[in-house]
Amino acid sequence: MVKTVRVVAALIPQPGDGARFLVQQRLPGGSRALLWEFPGGKVEPGETEQAALARECREELDVELDVGRRLWEGRHTYPDLTVELVLYGARMVSGEPKPLGAHALRFMTPAEMQALPFCEADIPLLEDLVAGRLELSA
Repeated sequence: MVKTVRVVAALIPQPGDGARFLVQQRLPGGSRALLWEFPGGKVEPGETEQAALARECREELDVELDVGRRLWEGRHTYPDLTVELVLYGARMVSGEPKPLGAHALRFMTPAEMQALPFCEADIPLLEDLVAGRLELSA
């Protein structure tokens, strides 16, 4: 039986530029090495999704987030894992993003992101973002 994990991700706009969002490239050597994704990570037992997202971004990016509302949810099954992916709107309230848990970081428009190799679980999310199907305003 394939393990299922709940993963939260953040749609973080570049300060002063609401058209570009932060994406990160996974580390080499691990699962889905060097593919791109939205920042975030696994929800630990007893942790809320918002708390998990704030913790993951603190640990992996060295930023503090103000986590907003849920924007998107999807599910993808890899050969080794099923991912329940939930995207939240978020904004950085302190810190400058650093690739502590990533190979690289970039602020990009959704259209620019389409040129990158994304994790399969993130592709429907990226397609909805590019097509304008996500309600980004508060």
